[in-house]
Amino acid sequence: MKKRHWYDYLWIWSIIYFALGFFNILFAWLGLIDFLVPIIIAIFGGNKFFCNNLCGRGQLFSKLGTDCKCSRMKKAPKWLSSKWFRYGFMIFFLTMFVNMVFNTYLVAEGASSLKEVITLLWTIKVPWGWTYQQGVVYDWIAQFSFGFYSLMLTSAIIGLIVMIFYKPRTWCSFCPMGTMTQAICKIKAHKEIKK
Repeated sequence: MKKRHWYDYLWIWSIIYFALGFFNILFAWLGLIDFLVPIIIAIFGGNKFFCNNLCGRGQLFSKLGTDCKCSRMKKAPKWLSSKWFRYGFMIFFLTMFVNMVFNTYLVAEGASSLKEVITLLWTIKVPWGWTYQQGVVYDWIAQFSFGFYSLMLTSAIIGLIVMIFYKPRTWCSFCPMGTMTQAICKIKAHKEIKK
């Protein structure tokens, strides 16, 4: 039997994150951990330890797909893990992130008002006003929360869809963070070889 580590239970973190954000949108800021830690590990460690061991989302997809038998366990089409799709999806996702940061900036500058809405799959707007009382924090902080939670929830929905139709961790083959950390690791390895 495989020895269990503390990080084998990080799938619980994914559930807690979405639950907290559902009731108070300001908890969306905690998702930055899932953005920063993989990049830091890739830069300083030169590996994908986060993706392979610490990613609560990947673990959650494994739990649901394998343990709960929610996956058809079919092999995903090759194009989903192709270089052009992975990098294209990463660029698209980063564009959405930059757009979200720009909207946050507009709210901070007073050029735009706070939008208390979650956007699913970049198109479906769901009013999410119950999760935030205006005036608790600066509007730009809340705006970032709504935008960031939208990104995190959208990526989780995409991951769940591909988990159901294909293997549990199919999302991992084109995850923007995984693609970015892989690129960082390749650049780091290339620099090490040149030394």
